[in-house]
Amino acid sequence: MQAHFAAQDDDMWYVITDVPLKILKPNPAVAITEGAPQMLEKPRYEWTSEDKKKANLDNVAKDILYKTLDKNTFSKIKCPIAKEIWEKLIQICEGNEETKEKKLSVAMQKFENMKMKTGETMNEFDERFSSLVNELSALGKDFGNREIALKIMRALPR
Repeated sequence: MQAHFAAQDDDMWYVITDVPLKILKPNPAVAITEGAPQMLEKPRYEWTSEDKKKANLDNVAKDILYKTLDKNTFSKIKCPIAKEIWEKLIQICEGNEETKEKKLSVAMQKFENMKMKTGETMNEFDERFSSLVNELSALGKDFGNREIALKIMRALPR
């Protein structure tokens, strides 16, 4: 049973990152001389219940992706297949290389200028600082423990 779910998860990820699955069958008109048989699309009336589940995976994936979106993001994404939804989300959330570079530049500037605010607690500062470090890490900029410790020391008030 676990192997069945693992295969279905692989199929789901394939549907999201590639294309909807096509239900295929060997072409009986072509003789197999060597290697795998030539495949052709299986007509719907020949589909098994397993075939129907696989064919529906794109709809399931679209449903899952759409349910995770807030109203604002949902209104920006109207796509016929899960792969296109996924690509649009990547574009919106991550952007292209130029956008990533700009985000990194802005985040680095915030990091360099970060100071503890007047009246801010250590917990609030730590939360703000950690959030910025995580953002930089997601953009590909990682810091060593020494760099982080030095930055915190410089950001604290005298």
